Amino acid sequence: MSMLKYIFKRILQLIPILFGVLILTFFLSREMPGDPVEAHLPPLFTPAQYEAKLHQLGFDLPLLQQFFIYMGNLFLGNWGKSISINRGQDVWELIWERFPRTLDIAMFSIIIASFVGIKIGVIAATHRNKAKDTILRGFALIGVSIPIFWLGLLLQFFVSYKLGWFPAIGFKDMRYEDPQLVTGFRIIDSIIEGKWYLVGDYLIHLVLPVFCLAFIFLATFTRQTRSSMLEILQQDYIRTARAKGCKEKDVIKKHARRNALIPTITVIGLSIGGLLGGAMLTEITFNLHGMGELLLRAILDRDYYVLNAIVFMTTIIFILVNLFTDMGYAYLDPRIKYD
Repeated sequence: MSMLKYIFKRILQLIPILFGVLILTFFLSREMPGDPVEAHLPPLFTPAQYEAKLHQLGFDLPLLQQFFIYMGNLFLGNWGKSISINRGQDVWELIWERFPRTLDIAMFSIIIASFVGIKIGVIAATHRNKAKDTILRGFALIGVSIPIFWLGLLLQFFVSYKLGWFPAIGFKDMRYEDPQLVTGFRIIDSIIEGKWYLVGDYLIHLVLPVFCLAFIFLATFTRQTRSSMLEILQQDYIRTARAKGCKEKDVIKKHARRNALIPTITVIGLSIGGLLGGAMLTEITFNLHGMGELLLRAILDRDYYVLNAIVFMTTIIFILVNLFTDMGYAYLDPRIKYD
């Protein structure tokens, strides 16, 4: 099976998965405790006011009828409007204001964690049970053990408040105005306008959140790479390469590391979902006003439409990343065929 046929087949398989996610999130969100109607009413409201607002929001209809209306609107590209957070604002407009900030943290973190984690894992494996390996494994153990929010608090206290090196909270200096939104990503929009000081300001504010998130996942990738490398280094073809006189660095780079990356790539792909979740928790810690805060408020305020859209979008990202992960296997190992 060719790569294009494989991708097309996988995309077709996404349709029932996404449809199932829509069904589950719709009905489960309606079972959440609390009443979103009360958020629209004064503290002392009358039954008549409650019934009027219930009818206005469409929550007086049977649940199954609400679902079919919701699905019909989705096919028309209408994901609804926020009922509690920013009342009346289109859901996707609200999400797109926040999503680029979360994606920035996640992408910077995954790139740094993957690159550094793989490098450290290879070094640890090639110096097995030596001082370098022991020290690196110690850092990796700390990384997989420490909670993200607690690491964020430590960085805020010591690096920001005590040393004053980087900002502790926020995603920009309040003296600066945001660039005109073109793509929604602040770095790209600042470059388009030629405001390089905004790029620098934004990157400085990302240092602590990105370090916090990258350190946690870097530890996981390091442990996986080390484990895979130790297994690969015991294979017969590695011994053959050394017996033929290949330089040790060529044995590591050309023969061992590439094969060891296959399980590591799998872990990186599976970590994307956790990375987005970790990014949401990290941005709350650093007050970045991203998807994490939006998701939390959607849950607390029972804003069903916003909550459903966030879960749906996260599902799409997770599935697509896994698709790209499968495609990466063929690049790393040409023997892998998609039959």
